[in-house]
Amino acid sequence: MTTTSLPMREPEVWTPESWKNKTAEQQVKYKDEAALDRVVEQLEMLPPLVNSWEVLSLREQLGEVARGERFLLWGGDCAETFADCKPDIITSRLKVLLQMSIMLIHGLKLPVVRVGRFAGQYAKPRSENLETRSGISLPSYRGDLICGYEFSEESRTPDPQRLLQGHTRSAMTMNFVRGLVDSGFADLHHPENWDLSWIENSPLAKEYQAVVRSIVDSIAFLEALAGRRIHSFNRVDFYTSHEALHLPYEQGHTRQVPRQWGWFNLSTHMPWIGLRTADPDGAHVEYCRGIRNPIAVKVGPTTAPGNLVRLMEILNPEDEAGRLTLIHRMGASKIERYLPPMIKTVGDSGRQIVWCCDPMHGNTESTMSGAKTRHFDNIRNELEQSFDIHADLGSQLGGVHLELTGENVTECLGGARDLTESDLDRAYRSQVDPRLNYEQAMEIAMLIVRMRDKLVNCRR
Repeated sequence: MTTTSLPMREPEVWTPESWKNKTAEQQVKYKDEAALDRVVEQLEMLPPLVNSWEVLSLREQLGEVARGERFLLWGGDCAETFADCKPDIITSRLKVLLQMSIMLIHGLKLPVVRVGRFAGQYAKPRSENLETRSGISLPSYRGDLICGYEFSEESRTPDPQRLLQGHTRSAMTMNFVRGLVDSGFADLHHPENWDLSWIENSPLAKEYQAVVRSIVDSIAFLEALAGRRIHSFNRVDFYTSHEALHLPYEQGHTRQVPRQWGWFNLSTHMPWIGLRTADPDGAHVEYCRGIRNPIAVKVGPTTAPGNLVRLMEILNPEDEAGRLTLIHRMGASKIERYLPPMIKTVGDSGRQIVWCCDPMHGNTESTMSGAKTRHFDNIRNELEQSFDIHADLGSQLGGVHLELTGENVTECLGGARDLTESDLDRAYRSQVDPRLNYEQAMEIAMLIVRMRDKLVNCRR
């Protein structure tokens, strides 16, 4: 694909530091602010993790999503950890997204934009500033970018040096992913290389293998017609994202580049703003309005219609397709009430946005023992309702945003193996939010394919 510069008026009175003039939620207080400033200065001098042409290429592809010409698959860990920066874990994450995408391409007959929640997803917002255990209160764990998970004063004290560690591990992750993709790991001629050994006996294995055989046969047929090997099937585009939560870290990665105007956040291709920090007058919106990356914002039942309009005006003043994605996360019991007015507000504005469904965060619950989990039935229900509501209102659901892993975890209830509360203790590894395992993620991909008729009718 040929990448071209996208027209966009450069924001007025904006600098990478102008967010400091606004109220910044979900930030932490460091004991030594001067040490934080020195770390930010070091980040500004380090090599970028992504480049501007990749960022602009993703914007173009998201513009195609907005027009119904592609589907957005966005998934990965709720929060990465430094300890999980390992080849096998990174490979498993990549494999599950590739396998989901091949199901979607086959079923939807659309190209898929692949965006991973990794190579930088090291910071998390929290509902409470303090965590109390046995009468002892310490700062809440806010991700490895901020502090350690161990419940001790030393571990939970915010350390600015962790920002440099986050950059290093993001760079290692990106380098490994690029190496896999460029070396033919994602070659559609050999999708069997993506198999995860632990799912050989999965109830979904036969259906997936049938799709793989169909794709391999189709490629062989096309190459026979062409009389040559089609090398465009040898690799895929793959993009990264993380929540733009820790603003000093994001500031340190904000650069100007040769032969392009404006500023880019070169720590990731697609930063997003979480529901807790989506105040139009807040620091996170102020920061994101000035960068040329595609931006996403999570919206939910608490998002006022007026704020939704203001977010679109501030973050996408020129109304460019591909610039802004709205991720709705309502909860299965609330989506029927809150999503239709939101779709109507956007429709009445006449603005171009990508709609994406996050069926995870509105469906978080706790077991009797206090373990955080999500029930697969609720996740599936919210996604099904999303397709129905968008189709009924003449809107286009362009993608899905999921917390998932390629590991054999037991964190979400239900799914192909009908996991119960007693299964959670077997392989619950997340330090923050529960994730879909491989089988549950593949079920979601198959569900989207079954909803294809609604996508087709919507495009008509």
